[in-house]
Amino acid sequence: MDVVLQTRGLLSLPTNPINRLSSQGLRHTFFTPTPKILAPSSTAFQKLSTKPNVFAHRDKNLFLCRAEATAASFGEPEIDKPQFLGFEIATLKKILPLGMMFFCILFNYTILRDTKDVLVVTARGSSAEIIPFLKTWVNLPMAIGFMLLYTKMANVLSKQALFYSVILPFIAFFGAFGFVLYPLSNYIHPQAFADKLLNILGPRFLGPLAIMRIWSFCLFYVMAELWGSVVISVLFWGFANQITTVEEAKRFYPLFGLGANVALVFSGRTVKYFSNLRKNLGPGVDGWAISLKGMMSIVVGMGIVICFIYWWVNNYVPLPTRSKKKKEKPKMGTMESIKFLVSSKYIRDLATLVVAYGISINLVEVTWKSKLKAQFPSPNEYSSFMGDFSTATGIATFTMMLLSQFIFDKYGWGVAAKITPTVLLLTGVGFFSLILFGGPVAPVIAKFGMTPLLAAVYVGALQNIFSKSAKYSLFDPCKEMAYIPLDEDTKVKGKAAIDVVCNPLGKSGGALIQQFMILTFGSLANSTPYLGGVLLVIVLAWLSAAKSLDTQFTALRREEELEKEMERAAAVKIPVVAKNEDGNGSLAGVPLLKPTTGDSSSTLN
Repeated sequence: MDVVLQTRGLLSLPTNPINRLSSQGLRHTFFTPTPKILAPSSTAFQKLSTKPNVFAHRDKNLFLCRAEATAASFGEPEIDKPQFLGFEIATLKKILPLGMMFFCILFNYTILRDTKDVLVVTARGSSAEIIPFLKTWVNLPMAIGFMLLYTKMANVLSKQALFYSVILPFIAFFGAFGFVLYPLSNYIHPQAFADKLLNILGPRFLGPLAIMRIWSFCLFYVMAELWGSVVISVLFWGFANQITTVEEAKRFYPLFGLGANVALVFSGRTVKYFSNLRKNLGPGVDGWAISLKGMMSIVVGMGIVICFIYWWVNNYVPLPTRSKKKKEKPKMGTMESIKFLVSSKYIRDLATLVVAYGISINLVEVTWKSKLKAQFPSPNEYSSFMGDFSTATGIATFTMMLLSQFIFDKYGWGVAAKITPTVLLLTGVGFFSLILFGGPVAPVIAKFGMTPLLAAVYVGALQNIFSKSAKYSLFDPCKEMAYIPLDEDTKVKGKAAIDVVCNPLGKSGGALIQQFMILTFGSLANSTPYLGGVLLVIVLAWLSAAKSLDTQFTALRREEELEKEMERAAAVKIPVVAKNEDGNGSLAGVPLLKPTTGDSSSTLN
């Protein structure tokens, strides 16, 4: 009972004085750059300090505890922050604009991604064979050059000036392409010169020559690719990490992923709408030019909205304070990364997953786009189908993200890691089988009202939809989770090695394989059987690496859990209750209850 009484004495101390912000309305709150904090009231301190302590005669140190608590509370005043629908207004001022900005960026990216494929695949004198050469010999050098330029600009410009200097040229280019470059494409593309070179070199050089033939379309392709890597990865996430705290990021960043798939759905329907405008136009009208103007107008409008949101956040949202200390990250060169990859079986298996995905998705995607052009040769028809494809991808990914938590909880990391290669293998086998053995199965497919070519297009679309949704919802989380149980040195060096070596190798590996096949066998169609065999080998290696990594991952997790249990067992201490002279209990080891000297009556005075 004595201990209970003493504890009540501590808990019955006056509450900390809290100064509340006056209600000034949502408009004032959202357009006030920095919140006003009222100073603590001196009268409240006087009343609190003169309140008698009923337990003062029983323990000399209790009033000292109350005085220390009161002083501490006034040193760091607590503020009741205004809320709206359960969220702090200050947080909503950051998260809502970021969500709108992310939606606009992903909306534009889907339109640009679908349009770039339509332009380079359906153009005269070009085909899907241009994509591997374009990614390797144009896209990669442009990306490297841009990042070098971005690094130099970051050293001389402020963050806001850097943001505008990067995004405004993108907006200007896409607007100029829709209204200037594309209408003039018949005059600025060297079609006759490309035809002469094609007659001399042969059809196996169709892809490389098409880059020169339709150079403005290839420039659009590269700019659209850079929008995804630069505006999303560098500008948006850099800005988001700048203005949000860690707790806000943990709570709201996953919602951005769901919002991205909602943007896919809406932008897919937008592409579908503008692509179908051709049906309402008369003969002789270039329907694709009109559709392109409409879609590029929306891209420019969304770009202006992005710039406005960025300006508003920088002017009306207080940014969190950051520590000026920077953590040193180990920088690994290419050779050092390769040596580290070879030295660790765990990292080698993880690297196999990353490389195998990049190569596999590339092998199937390019072959599928070549069949897509054969089925839908018109730009409007091709674009309309891609609009439906983007909408379906958004819905499938949104659904898979909702199911991913259940899959991880029910079946664990190993099953989740094997779903993506299994889906890609099954759909890939079906896709290549329809291409290679379309003749014998044609009567069966005809009963469903389809030709082997159309069936291959649909199966290839399902392959891309399911593999991308599985990648976003399962493969990426599995890859990041695999780093968690590693020690800090292996974790940091392994991620650096995979970023330096495996990501570029996975992205360009498939393109290099296709280039070799095309130049060796003459065309992408002639290379299809060999590409199917390469895909089978790579996916089987992927599944084997996932199985091996699952065993190691489980062992490391068990070891980590055992170490935590031992640490918790060693840290458990039983508090000892001691009796003082008056018979009151005191908890040993509690710093606030350490004995003090001096008379209690003098302290009160």
